[in-house]
Amino acid sequence: MEVPGFDKDLSEIVAELNRAAPGGRAPTPSKASPLPTPENLASLDALLVHAIRRGASDVLLIAGAPVTLRIGGVLTPAGGAPLSAEETRQMLLPLMTPAQAQDLQRNRSADLCFSREGIGRFRSNIHYQRGTVAGSLRLLPEKIPTLEALHLPPALRRLAEARQGLVLITGPTGCGKSSTLAALVDLINTHRRDHVVTIEDPVEYIHTNRSCLIEQIEVGSDAPNFAGSLRAILRQNPDVILVGEMRDPETIAMALTAAETGHLVLSTLHTNDTSQAVSRILDSFPLGNQAQIRQQVSLALLAVVAQQLVPTISGDSRYPAVEILMASSGVRGLIRKGEDHQIYSALSTGRSEGMVTMEQSLADLVRSARISRETAIAHCFRADDLTRYLQA
Repeated sequence: MEVPGFDKDLSEIVAELNRAAPGGRAPTPSKASPLPTPENLASLDALLVHAIRRGASDVLLIAGAPVTLRIGGVLTPAGGAPLSAEETRQMLLPLMTPAQAQDLQRNRSADLCFSREGIGRFRSNIHYQRGTVAGSLRLLPEKIPTLEALHLPPALRRLAEARQGLVLITGPTGCGKSSTLAALVDLINTHRRDHVVTIEDPVEYIHTNRSCLIEQIEVGSDAPNFAGSLRAILRQNPDVILVGEMRDPETIAMALTAAETGHLVLSTLHTNDTSQAVSRILDSFPLGNQAQIRQQVSLALLAVVAQQLVPTISGDSRYPAVEILMASSGVRGLIRKGEDHQIYSALSTGRSEGMVTMEQSLADLVRSARISRETAIAHCFRADDLTRYLQA
């Protein structure tokens, strides 16, 4: 990974960024060509290499604060003086195409992915805060991770073997949902001969055709939105559909229909545990429609996987704690009858059917000496249950 200037300290890198734009002014978005300049990108490359060498997962560039890295889940100042508003502009604006820059000006936030040759691929959110441009850059692994590399339970392999149904991956931002989905798609791509279509905003992991034929649609450039793209995909003879996020009732309804009609649908929701996912879907619809949606969910749902990343005992990495709710006949019946409050009871007693609660997963990590008891307690949802599992 040879990038000029990678061994410079951050103060020198930032100073070079300041000198890169004539007169110290940030480049102005143009409809005619991508934003300049090569000098800005060369200096940013040095910063990204520095972050990778330190094992960072994210780089935060915010005016008034030094360059900040997230290492092992912990925010760590990378050194150097606080960034100015001009410095953050000069670091971030060259990453954007004219269309993305216009999107940023219009919506005050823009998501994008970019690649830097010899360094890697990054997902970025560029936005405004206190009237200044700020950004979060996340390193995407060079290779699509496997379930084993992500330390996810082998039971998840079953989900990649299913021919139809809805699989939801849930959890807070930054918990690895996209990586889990990518690993499942890669399994399908290895062992099945299917037509796989993904809808993402933006496309993160690039899949190459192996056993499967894979299309990747990026919202904004290939399609106007998730719902419109999903509607069109259903006429394109897919076997497997990945919906990056179920953001609105129309997308959720179409995903449920697709899962009912012979497709395997993989998607994400922002909920902490598996039972909340059912409530989140239902709450997206008016009360008058919820009986119909309950029936659809009970028929379409295959599994919900809730995950969070938990610091290891050494503190230099994180392990996933994973809750798995399988849509057994009992769980389907509870959803259909509106007895959502009983779902956790079915989950906690369903280990023989492949189910695992978050507390059981945390207890397993403590017993295997991957995380401490204190860390498990800090990340559990039901402390009494965790204590009981640790004493078993």
